[in-house]
Amino acid sequence: MREQFIEIFNEHVKREGASQLLSWLQRTDFFTAPASTRFHLAQEGGLCLHSLNVYRRLCQNPQAAAEYSPETLAVCGLLHDICKADFYAVSTRNVKNEQTGQWEKQPFYTVNDQLPYGHGEKSVYIISGFMRLSREEAMAIRWHMGGFDDSVKVGSFALSGAFERYPLAVHLHVADLQATYLDEVRKDKFER
Repeated sequence: MREQFIEIFNEHVKREGASQLLSWLQRTDFFTAPASTRFHLAQEGGLCLHSLNVYRRLCQNPQAAAEYSPETLAVCGLLHDICKADFYAVSTRNVKNEQTGQWEKQPFYTVNDQLPYGHGEKSVYIISGFMRLSREEAMAIRWHMGGFDDSVKVGSFALSGAFERYPLAVHLHVADLQATYLDEVRKDKFER
């Protein structure tokens, strides 16, 4: 996955500062981190896989692919969750082994947020420290969580303004939802 991510990034992202951003990513846990603590892709390498899945979904959207450059699709799809680099930690808890009756230490992921700046806005902040984003790219990354964003939950109406003015934000949000709920669902958890 790491190699695929780097190959796509290097092929499409050519703007000034891109190589420095990629070098920074390689010094973080981005390629080994989970995508979440217990939901979609809560596994080693889940964050990189999720980023690739969102990028692919975004590229498969005919309207997005026709309206935006391959570079914009790569920037938004691959980097929307860059805020999760160095965000998780591994801890342990005691879990009873039902077969043996013994308590065993089991690892699990926890949040260790070193830069509590929000979700989408933190990704925009980190990327902007290395390379310039267009306004539409910044809005798409900032609002990729849609109605799941904390500011929306407390009553902000900025999301609807962003979605009305910047269609890329809608496309990225939909790609994120598709990747999360269609491509990455844990089938064992939802057997019927």
